[in-house]
Amino acid sequence: MSALKEATVPIGLVEPIVPLPAVKAPTEPLLDAESHEWLRSLRAGGATRDEAVARLHALLLRGARFEVARRRPALPHVRGDDLNDIALEAADDALVSVLARLDSFRGASRFTTWAYKFALLEAAVKLRKRAWQGREIPLEPETWSLFSSAGLAPDAALEQTELLARVQSGINEVLTPHQRRVLVALALNGVPIDVLAERLSSTRGALYKTLHDARRKLRKHLQECGLSLEFLEETN
Repeated sequence: MSALKEATVPIGLVEPIVPLPAVKAPTEPLLDAESHEWLRSLRAGGATRDEAVARLHALLLRGARFEVARRRPALPHVRGDDLNDIALEAADDALVSVLARLDSFRGASRFTTWAYKFALLEAAVKLRKRAWQGREIPLEPETWSLFSSAGLAPDAALEQTELLARVQSGINEVLTPHQRRVLVALALNGVPIDVLAERLSSTRGALYKTLHDARRKLRKHLQECGLSLEFLEETN
């Protein structure tokens, strides 16, 4: 008999091989019939696509005109013809955006609802830009007295004055010049981010990142001083 014997392992020391349960891939929402038809028509060729694009543009134009009419009271200086032009331009740009993003539509809502939002966004952005057309962008606080509250008791007024002075010095000391311009314009002077992005030849994403970093640095500085301010909280 051979000196080598087949090695065996006690059954109790071996873990039984249990097949793993099958992992199901996440399922995307099923498209409703109308949304499916929209996508089919817009991805088709020839007259079918042209007709679908025309219907989509009409839908987007209705959305843009709705947003323009909703915001019109805030723009009394803008003439009716200008507002019509803004609505048409917004619908045109929204159409380009929707057609470029067809593959990103996942059916979480109806296609028309999803597309309609592009028109609302484009119209809102263009109206904000129109409201600031020809206006100088304030990149420094217009006046720190705007943040003070009248009618305070002497002790409270003194405390508030000291607080604003600490904030002002913090903005000047811990932020870079670019961070300071962005924070002051957006958080203090209320400049729309689309307008500021256009004036600074930047993007919304880049300015949001700058604003986030500026708030974080200034918040840390104020916390080290035992202070905090509501306007430094993140906003949409």
